[in-house]
Parts: sequence; C-alpha cells; structure tokens
Amino acid sequence: MSRDSPRTPAENAELALLLEVAGTPKPGNVDRRRDLDDLRFEQFLAGSVGSAAGLRQAAEGAPIGEAFDHAVAGMSRQSGGNTQFGCLLLLTPLVSAAADDELTREAVRERCRATTVDDAVAFYRAFEHVDVAVGDPPEGADDLDVRRGSDAESALRERGTTLWDVMELSADPDDGVPDTNAAEWVEGFPRTFDAADAVLGDDGPVPDRAARCFLRQLAAEPDTLVRTSHGEATARETRRRAEETLAEVERTDSLDPAEELAREFVDGGINPGTTADRVAAALFVALERGLTV
Repeated sequence: MSRDSPRTPAENAELALLLEVAGTPKPGNVDRRRDLDDLRFEQFLAGSVGSAAGLRQAAEGAPIGEAFDHAVAGMSRQSGGNTQFGCLLLLTPLVSAAADDELTREAVRERCRATTVDDAVAFYRAFEHVDVAVGDPPEGADDLDVRRGSDAESALRERGTTLWDVMELSADPDDGVPDTNAAEWVEGFPRTFDAADAVLGDDGPVPDRAARCFLRQLAAEPDTLVRTSHGEATARETRRRAEETLAEVERTDSLDPAEELAREFVDGGINPGTTADRVAAALFVALERGLTV
C-alpha cells in the first residue's frame, strides 16, 4: 500500500517512540507524568533520539540485524539502560518494509523470514549494549541463550540459525509460554496492525489514543515481561486488572480509572514493557498510514 505521511519511515519510527512514552497513563510503565525508581521519562526521550541512526539504516536497506544492533547501541547512550529494546525489535523490520512501500502483514513477515545467520549474530550482539530481561532458552539450546551475546556466534553459525529461527524458537518454546514480540515477527505482526487500525479509528490527542491502545493490548493477553519477571499468575492477574480498568474507561469515557491502576502497578513493581513495545509499533504503522500529529 502507498504511504500517506509527510515524514520518512525513520522519522515516523522515532516519533512513534516519543509518542509512546508521552502517552499517559500507561499502568506500570514510564510516561510523561510518571517515572520508575530506575527509569525516567527523559531517558526514554534520549533513547528515542539515540536510536534514530539505526532506524535510518533500516530505511536505507541495511540488513535488519545490523540496523537493529545500531539502533540499540544508539538507544543505550543515556543513563537509564534499556529503555526501548523491544520497541526497536518490532520497529526495525517495519521501517525496512515501509521504506520500500511494503508495509503489509505479508510483506513484513516475508522480510523477517528472509533474515540470515548474520542478522542473528547482530541481534545477539545487541544484548551487550543493555541488560534485557529474558527467559531461559529452550531445553537443549543453552548455546543459543541470547544473554551470551557475541559468545554465541560460533553456535549460531554451526547450527545455521537465522534471526527468523531465533524468533520461531521464542514464539513457540518448549514450555508453551510464547514471547509475544517474537510471535509478532513470525505471525506477520497481527497485533500491531490491528492496534494501528484501532488507533486510527480512535479520536482525540494521540497520547490519549496511545494510552487507550496500551490498555486494550494489556487486557488482551498476559504481558511477556511481567511473566518473565513475576511469573504466570501475576501476568494473568495483571491482564485481568487491565481488562476491568478498560471496561471502566470505556464506560466513563475517561482515562481516570487507568490513573488508579497506574499507581497500583507502580507500587507493586509491575512493568508491562512488552505491551508498550507493541504500542510503539502500532503508532508507527498508524503514522505511516496518515495519523495526524
């Protein structure tokens, strides 16, 4: 489909990152009114700007793994550490596709499927820039633990493991608990494109749309980061509380109920970061399709 945006795809990706963190309230996450103990709003702003060079590389046709690694390296040049690793994992192939006027589910999935072993090596290298909360590797694949960073290169090359293969392993692991960002990659970004349609169909200021998008996404399924950090039961309870709050937001046509949930989640140390990743990706697709800012 043709683009309908006054900005380049790389510019829209950077703007999407800025709009995502400006959305408020986003229960459990940093937003323009709320910092966490170890992460602040301005660090997300700096991470957004820092990632721009890598996003431009994606738009200029660089391999997805290489562009992602450079985007993460740039993002890391602020004092908070990991602000937007997962966002960039979703945005990089989307930007690459958009630059070729191929921002469709099928085209993005095929672009991801075409990734190589070199892409996988660059992806693993990106874990050396910041600390990322991840689960244990599948049984029998300890040599593919992403926390090994560049040390995993020989195993990746010996196995012939592409970045697509890595995402397939994470999307359908032996323990049956999928990483939803990896699932987006192998399924053609269905949650992202559906969320973008919802943002475009919404009205009001874009940060408010982002906040409602966040609630809808969190209410739809358990958050991967919450599950990794706190376990399945907490992830399911987090989803249930988001579902209750979303119903109240829709009933009252007000985001005030989400403010209460935001306080609850921050006090409890609940950080649904994977959900925020999809919001950033959805905002990018919406901007590419004409969302006005």
